[in-house]
Amino acid sequence: MECFHPNKFFSLTPNHPLAEMVGAVECVWELLLSIKSTVGQIINPNVSEIIKNGSLVTQPTAIHNGRTVFGVSFQLDGPEGRFVCLKDGQVLNRAALVLPGAFLADEKIEIGHGVLIEPGAMVKGPTILGPGTEVRQGAYVRGSVIALSDCVIGHATEVKNTLMFKGAKAGHFAYLGDSVLGQDVNLGAGTKLANLKMVGTPFRFVADGTAKLVDLRKFGAIIGDRVETGCNCVTSPGVLISPGCKVLPNVTVKSGYYPSNTLIREK
Repeated sequence: MECFHPNKFFSLTPNHPLAEMVGAVECVWELLLSIKSTVGQIINPNVSEIIKNGSLVTQPTAIHNGRTVFGVSFQLDGPEGRFVCLKDGQVLNRAALVLPGAFLADEKIEIGHGVLIEPGAMVKGPTILGPGTEVRQGAYVRGSVIALSDCVIGHATEVKNTLMFKGAKAGHFAYLGDSVLGQDVNLGAGTKLANLKMVGTPFRFVADGTAKLVDLRKFGAIIGDRVETGCNCVTSPGVLISPGCKVLPNVTVKSGYYPSNTLIREK
């Protein structure tokens, strides 16, 4: 059905890095089944030098122009809120920075330019962290994750089998499981995208008077561009939220389909 097509949730140009992945499916939830394989096809791992002596990072380390640079200095309050990375007094423009105390579990990790990984974060592969993405203190990235540019995986946030489009942010105490976040989505603190179906019946989505049954055991939330959630929201497994919706604080979003620009409140 047209209303469940990915282009109803996400705006992608023909040259978008995931245009092929998204264009290969007819219904948006099919993306959940292809995240892991897509990571495997497009990943360019670049952390082998960082973890050659162990997964726990012990000194500030940069990736600059494809080269690993150990023992850098840095300022976290640089221009426009971005960090500044230096080596022997020279600024390393567009460098990524991995701080001591971060744990990179394996080599199947790609870190783009301008990425910041803070102390206490744990990252497992396969994972792609696109340019300008932040992985903050205490985050747990469990693998099969694609975070495109300028994303935030925040403090005490756990992510697995999830796709985050440009500017998607889960800044504080969030859980993202088997989910897709569109461009400029912002999840308020404590938002949880539940993903494990506890009963055996299929999910049922109704749009334009027609029902569609989907039988997936692991299905979190598909969240369209520019959606915002208030603090402490929980989405039930199997939620489709179209672009421009807003979810009020402390709301449990029931399984189902929500049209564009809906104000979602407790029913």
